[in-house]
Amino acid sequence: MKSIYSITRKKLEDYFISNNDKKFRATQIFEWLYRKNITSFDEITNVNKDSINKLKEDFDFNSLKIITKQEDKDVKKYLFELSDGNRIESVVMYHDYGISICISSQIGCNMGCAFCESGRLKKIRNLTVDEMLLQVLEAQNDINERISHVVIMGIGEPFDNYENVIDFINIINDPYSLAIGARHITVSTSGIVPKIYEFAKDESQVNLAISLHAPNNEIRNKIMKVNKAYNIEDIIKACKDYIRETNRKLTFEYIMLDGVNDSEECAKELSNLIKGMNAYVNLIPYNETNNIGFKRSKKEKIDKFYDILKKNNINVTIRMEFGSKVSAACGQLRSENRKVN
Repeated sequence: MKSIYSITRKKLEDYFISNNDKKFRATQIFEWLYRKNITSFDEITNVNKDSINKLKEDFDFNSLKIITKQEDKDVKKYLFELSDGNRIESVVMYHDYGISICISSQIGCNMGCAFCESGRLKKIRNLTVDEMLLQVLEAQNDINERISHVVIMGIGEPFDNYENVIDFINIINDPYSLAIGARHITVSTSGIVPKIYEFAKDESQVNLAISLHAPNNEIRNKIMKVNKAYNIEDIIKACKDYIRETNRKLTFEYIMLDGVNDSEECAKELSNLIKGMNAYVNLIPYNETNNIGFKRSKKEKIDKFYDILKKNNINVTIRMEFGSKVSAACGQLRSENRKVN
């Protein structure tokens, strides 16, 4: 049976029309689901019984189970268990501009980034639309506050689960659902070039972030397996097309790895690579784990890297760190709590 949380309002309208019912039923159901947080169709009072019974036949309510939760100042990290027993992570962060959540889009990941904890578990399957949405709903219910920003940057490659991710975005952006503004939603990709072109043709105002992490193919080939399929030249070409098509600024994510991609030469090369683009660079201090040998760049190296980009007129920020006392690396909490059969 299909989860009621997996269907966009437009698809729900089509469902009602196909059942000789009224199109506006979809809006009614969305308001009950996302404004009143019902967990049973029997709670709905303004829809006739025949329509309710049909919904019961075709849809159900599901949920995620919180296995563990770690908290530190301004951050909460959740380990959720899905109905099939697989586990995923989400992170809630408190900012001066609102509350954000970073969600997962897959169970495991096949992108093969050498520095990434979540990539140690190969992709098992894509998350369904409802499994992505429920990360937001369950976290929101747990903190009892509205989540205002969503980042699809957790476990998995969002563009490897493209259709489900787009439906998820359409639901959370819907004014009768969570009404999270498109400009408050960010999708991150390791560089699935065909999907960057496809995403550029989408009329939404959703933000795009590219996990670049290297200024040249030699370094990127060593730390990101995906670069052998879509190299830096392909990615930059697609990004320029995206900017031209959408007139939107994009973000280049750049994890700072000690002795790997943090030299002054790398900073200069990165500056030349993206100079003139409507983009900015987000420098990310690396979260070290016990399972992977990479180390975080020294603060003075990160600062020097930042200064070089600035002097070359590149918009750049250093990501604020959250939760030094939680299992900060993506996939780390799941790895630490892996089931023993």
